[in-house]
Amino acid sequence: MSLSDLRPVPSESLEFRFPQKFDDVAAERRHRMERLAAALRLFGRFGFEEGVAGHITARDPEHPDHFWVNPFGMSFRQVRVSDLILVNHHGEVVEGRRPVNQAAFAIHSMIHQARPDAVAAAHSHSVHGKALSSLGQMLEPLTQDACAFYEDHGLFDDYTGVVLDTEEGRRIARALGSHKAVILRNHGLLTVGDSVDAAAWWFITMERSCQAQLLAKAAGQVVPITHENAKLTHGQIGNGLVGWINFQPLYDQICRTDPDLFD
Repeated sequence: MSLSDLRPVPSESLEFRFPQKFDDVAAERRHRMERLAAALRLFGRFGFEEGVAGHITARDPEHPDHFWVNPFGMSFRQVRVSDLILVNHHGEVVEGRRPVNQAAFAIHSMIHQARPDAVAAAHSHSVHGKALSSLGQMLEPLTQDACAFYEDHGLFDDYTGVVLDTEEGRRIARALGSHKAVILRNHGLLTVGDSVDAAAWWFITMERSCQAQLLAKAAGQVVPITHENAKLTHGQIGNGLVGWINFQPLYDQICRTDPDLFD
C-alpha cells in the first residue's frame, strides 16, 4: 500500500473499552471476583505484601452488606478467584473455607457501610505509603499523577495499634469522608472506588506518588503545582472512569501472565 493511499480511520471505528454493564447479577459477581483476584495478584507483583497484612474488598452486587475479600494468611501472589471468601455484616464467612482477616472486616465493613458508592476498597502496608504516613503528612501536588488526590484524600491522624475493633473502622471511615483515599498515620494507605479497577489503580498510583514526594523532598526544594492547576488536573484525571481506564493495561498484563488466577 502506498502512503498516498492511506486514509484516517473513522473515530467511530476505533476500539475503546468502557466499564461493562450487567443485567445478570451472577455475571456481575463473577466479573468483580475476577477483577479482585487480578488486583491482588498485581499488589503481590508490586511488592505491596507485608506478611498477612493487606486486603482488597469488593461489595457483592446482590447482597450489598456482604463483601468478597482475600482470605487471611494467603499470599497476594497466589490468590485465585476460587480462593476469595464472602463475608457478611457480622464478620462471618458465608462463602469459602478460609478465615477472614479481622482487621479487614473491622476496617472494610465500616468503609462499605459509610460509603454505599464504594464498590471496592484497597489497603496494604506498602513501603512508601508507610513512609509518608509516618510523617503524618498528606500528598502534595508535586506531580501530575498526585493531582488525582488533590483535595480528595484524608488523614487519619491517630494510630492506636492493629485495627481489630469496628469502632476504629468507623473513625477511619469518617477520616476518609467523601474522598477516594485516606492516609492512615504510622500505618499506610487506603483507597476506594466505584469499581474494583478504580480502587486498585488509586492505590497503585497513590503509592507511587508517595514515593515521588519522598524522593523529591529528599533531593531538594520542591516546586508544587499551583492550586488552580492542581484543581484543573484533578478534574481531568481524578474521576472513577479514568481510574478504571488506567487499570486496564495492568489487568490485561496479569491475565496473560497469570491465567491460573481464574481457577
